[in-house]
Amino acid sequence: MTHTFYKYQGTGNDFVMIDNRLGGFDKNNLELIAHLCQRRKGVGADGLILLESESDYDFKMVYFNADGNESTMCGNGGRCIVAFANFLGIIENTTRFIAIDGPHLATINKDYIELKMQDVSAIASNEHYHILDTGSPHYVAVKSGLEAIDMTIEGAKIRYDAPFNLSGINVNFAEKINEDSFAIRTYERGVEAETLSCGTGATAVAIAMFHSKHTTSKTIKLHTQGGILQVRFEPLSSSYSDVWLCGPAKQVFKGDLEW
Repeated sequence: MTHTFYKYQGTGNDFVMIDNRLGGFDKNNLELIAHLCQRRKGVGADGLILLESESDYDFKMVYFNADGNESTMCGNGGRCIVAFANFLGIIENTTRFIAIDGPHLATINKDYIELKMQDVSAIASNEHYHILDTGSPHYVAVKSGLEAIDMTIEGAKIRYDAPFNLSGINVNFAEKINEDSFAIRTYERGVEAETLSCGTGATAVAIAMFHSKHTTSKTIKLHTQGGILQVRFEPLSSSYSDVWLCGPAKQVFKGDLEW
């Protein structure tokens, strides 16, 4: 059969998008998913996202890592699927959809997407790093000389470290630019490499930097390798609420494949 796919990217974090409202895509075919994400022999992407129907919501987001396995929430993927749903005519300027971590709200203004993330209620911190879940689990540490770090080596060391190696963790290194801006680099589990951007990682860095008093700003710019994201939130006594991940999301191309 011939299937139509779309390629989207949000600050360099790229995804194969498929309209699966009719259920024609085999979600159990991990080999196919990994093949589509493979950059030399497939379409090439950091992940694959299916848009499906779901009662009481505009649509459902199903996200797979580049290794073929269904994964936890992807922030940039969430922003991209909102742009995709708008392109398909499912939504206009606002939406309420469901993902693996629960419901999400989003707004769209041309190619700029603002996505409401889940509340963050627990942060484990020590003098070296912070651990928090922003839809996916993240390790955040402040590093100087960020551009010189070999993320493939340093990220993998932490991703497979003993405390995290059962299910793995995403690894973020951050460097302060000014009071409300941080540079960020991310090693993503499932991709098993550095990605140009990570939405849940940017969210984790923003909250961790506020939590550790590296900034007093509640609206923070994250300079990723692929572009600039903005995260805003409201700190409460023991959690962070009204968390929004904002940035561009664009369709790159569409194509047809046989599988």
